[in-house]
Amino acid sequence: MAYSMDYKKRAVAYKQEGHTFKQLREAFGIPSETYYQWKEKLESGYYEIPIKRERKRKIDKAALRQAVADRPDAFLTEYAEQFGCTATAVFYALEKLGITRKKSRSPITKNPTITGRNIRQR
Repeated sequence: MAYSMDYKKRAVAYKQEGHTFKQLREAFGIPSETYYQWKEKLESGYYEIPIKRERKRKIDKAALRQAVADRPDAFLTEYAEQFGCTATAVFYALEKLGITRKKSRSPITKNPTITGRNIRQR
């Protein structure tokens, strides 16, 4: 269960006012171990450290879009060399951007004698 910062500060202040651990447990419902952890983290400034929410990525999305626009026929390995990562990472980044790398080809038939234009006249 996650406790708010205000709750943690009140619990530590309550104990430092001279109350016993039994009173602390009854008032706040926390064991002595939790009190010591909260006290140590409050004194060290642990809770004031900002939490980094976004991961650092190797591939910049805007730069990848520009690279694809500049060279649409390049291989994934060429993009990977440009961004300093693997071809698989480029593949997944392109997939997230909605850019497909499929090439359009004409359909290949397995038996050309059956198709309409390749039937031999007898």
